[in-house]
Amino acid sequence: MDNYLCGLTRSEAMKQKIEELILQAIETLKAEGVLGLEINPRITIDRTRDSQHGDFASNLALMLAKPAKANPRELAIKIIAALPQNEAILKVELAGPGFINFFINPNSQYQIVSQIHTQARDFGLSTIGEGKKVQVEFVSANPTGPLHVGHGRGAAYGSAVADLLKAVGFDVHREYYVNDAGRQMDILATSIWFRYLEECGELVHFPSNAYRGEYVREIANDIHTNTNNDYRRPIELVMENIPPDEPQGGDKDTHIDALIERMKTLLGASQYRDFFQIGLESILADIKVDLEEFGVNYQQWFSERDLMDDGSVEQALKRLRVGGHLYEKEGATWFASSQLGDEKDRVVVRENGQYTYFASDIAYHMNKLDRGFDQIIDIWGADHHGYVPRVKAAIQALGADASKLKVLLVQFAVLYRGEERVQMSTRSGEFVTLRQLRNEVGKDAARFFYVMRRSEQHMDFDLKLATSKSNENPVFYVQYAHARVCSVLRQLDEKGFERNILNGMENLTRLIEEHETSLLGTLARYPEVIERAALQYEPHQVVLYLRDLAHEFHTYYNAHQFLVEDACIRDARLNLVCAVRQVLANGLGLLNINAPESM
Repeated sequence: MDNYLCGLTRSEAMKQKIEELILQAIETLKAEGVLGLEINPRITIDRTRDSQHGDFASNLALMLAKPAKANPRELAIKIIAALPQNEAILKVELAGPGFINFFINPNSQYQIVSQIHTQARDFGLSTIGEGKKVQVEFVSANPTGPLHVGHGRGAAYGSAVADLLKAVGFDVHREYYVNDAGRQMDILATSIWFRYLEECGELVHFPSNAYRGEYVREIANDIHTNTNNDYRRPIELVMENIPPDEPQGGDKDTHIDALIERMKTLLGASQYRDFFQIGLESILADIKVDLEEFGVNYQQWFSERDLMDDGSVEQALKRLRVGGHLYEKEGATWFASSQLGDEKDRVVVRENGQYTYFASDIAYHMNKLDRGFDQIIDIWGADHHGYVPRVKAAIQALGADASKLKVLLVQFAVLYRGEERVQMSTRSGEFVTLRQLRNEVGKDAARFFYVMRRSEQHMDFDLKLATSKSNENPVFYVQYAHARVCSVLRQLDEKGFERNILNGMENLTRLIEEHETSLLGTLARYPEVIERAALQYEPHQVVLYLRDLAHEFHTYYNAHQFLVEDACIRDARLNLVCAVRQVLANGLGLLNINAPESM
């Protein structure tokens, strides 16, 4: 599909325009009773061999004659009569036994410049989404530490998908699911408490399975500064009869789980909740700032704890139980997801009575369905691919259409410094944060690089390339095309010229150079690129288009002078390059990337 889009010629774009006109004619004939409502033909448009017979031809009337029980020539006449008027079509004629020949207006290619000038920022937008409600949930990283470069790709991709869907007429709701309940948050609270005990002067053996990032120390230090030793407990009491950690020959999970329970016992519910809540609020606030500065915004931050507190999890499991999808085994409650396409059944309530993460996810998707979204889009890391069948099974078990859920997977981004790969581990704290990446390469380069490829494709992030000011740097190359047009306009005064937009529109037909007609064709396909990118959830198609457009402009710039003495050609060329500038700005804007006026 990518190669097709990148190589879409003006001829192919015109074929699609003719197809749209024919489809409208068919709907008109259906409304008039000429064609049955069940008729939905496959429309074929071909180039004519002889230009005397027009530019394009269709055998639609011949194909529909039998199902419509009509004479093909008579049916062709009715189709031609029902065709909407379009400036791109000079005339339409009947030929032979029922062929429909289309003659293209040779000046139609120039209309795109006027259209772009008139629509400006709205050029490329459409209403194909018809206002359908779409929820896009993305990033949703556990609030146990800062966002890292891996989260950045999901953030850039998710926000681009959401913005593209909005651009083509969908009612988009962006959402972040905050996993603020469960074991990982307990581990975070315990990690902060142990660093706090260090601040109090206790000689602590820090758990191997705890969070070790510097941010944990900072939160612990703030708590100690504000509360002194209020939460201090002797380390001997804390560690009494605790199973050994992994370095001492024990199991790290058993060790940290025992410490969590000890912390809850020694501090009590209220003081434990203080650590839990302070850690959550601090990290979540940091995540929100990071995402906002990265150009990512949400309509809602949805709390997992709310699902626990308002009974939603139990309500979801009740629905499954009533539907006969739950059963008891070995003291646990299981969801029979294998009967609905999953590879095996899943536990939703453990032997100790605690809900699993999956139980919360079922409740969350029940909530999404109950909110009436026409489409639910979950954007997950590629390592979650095995999770898709069980969630779809849950949606089906809840009585909904599983096709309402679309899961888009994002591969992890691998960061390199020169030839050396940067090793990252969230638990150990050895990772490059999204904030560090943004500070080093900038928001624009980071977002552009993140969406350059299909989300499910592997990605190596080249820091050196992203910061270079060269044509090899794709974001620089595209932004420089926009800045170059702005530079040309600034040179007008320097050369003593004045731009006459109307004169330029009246003389567009003088743009006959190969570079000019190629640019006109590329500009004309922008709206289709946006629609396809949105409907296929592929913002990389926009990136590919912008790179093509920038390349054609730079080639044109290097081959021809724009500020020539002939005012008619000068104004026409200025109108053309200003149309290029507008489309570059529109496309970059949809990716939330700046279009600079100088570089």
